[in-house]
Amino acid sequence: MLLKELTWTDVDALNRDSPVIIPVAALEQHGHHMPVFTDSMLLGEITERAHEQVKDRVLMTPLMWLGNSDHHMDFPGTMSAAPRVYLDLLNGLIENFITHEFRRIVMVNGHGGNDVPGKQATFELRQKYRDRSDLLLLFATYWNLAEPTADTIADLQQTEMGHACEWETSMILRLAPHLVRDHQQVSTVEPGNPFHPASRAWIMPDRSVPGHVGNASAATAEKGEQLFQAFTAGVVDLLHRVIQWDGTSWEG
Repeated sequence: MLLKELTWTDVDALNRDSPVIIPVAALEQHGHHMPVFTDSMLLGEITERAHEQVKDRVLMTPLMWLGNSDHHMDFPGTMSAAPRVYLDLLNGLIENFITHEFRRIVMVNGHGGNDVPGKQATFELRQKYRDRSDLLLLFATYWNLAEPTADTIADLQQTEMGHACEWETSMILRLAPHLVRDHQQVSTVEPGNPFHPASRAWIMPDRSVPGHVGNASAATAEKGEQLFQAFTAGVVDLLHRVIQWDGTSWEG
């Protein structure tokens, strides 16, 4: 069920155990070869594919395209809600549905910069509604819901998500190839993290002058379709677990 197509009375008639899916992404620079709307385009495709498989059992909101992208603000075209503003925005979106008595709310994320404020938002609300054992609040980033490797996707070189990288470039090549510019000429920028497992504060120019991280030159539309399938399956699996949750237990 798509929220944008329903009347308020349609929504009011829904079972309040119906999972509410809120896709959240971003509008930010993606190097010299990729459009600024990449994250939102990719998450939109994945959540639309996932919705088709469970559409009679979940309620999906329109995609929230504004994300926490302050670390990309050195690059024109980026639009961002500052971290604390973004955290409050996510809190508000979730509370809208708590107010309307929905109990299972899942944010599906498509931008790495949303991860920390997104998780914090769900923790804050769980503490605010600490007497509600029937409330399930989840925040999930789509590329953490599947593990694509060279064993499952032929010739895949990267082992993790980068930025305007092999994975993202492949999916945009599958979705909108006319928006990708000369990706085969893009030099590789290794992710690197010499202070691992410490988490280092950074802005994108610390890591990459052109604004990408990864190996975009290895991207193909064929890999993109296989990545879409893998990530969609991961989202659908999560939604099935949410649907099957018994409504009170920790384990589900």
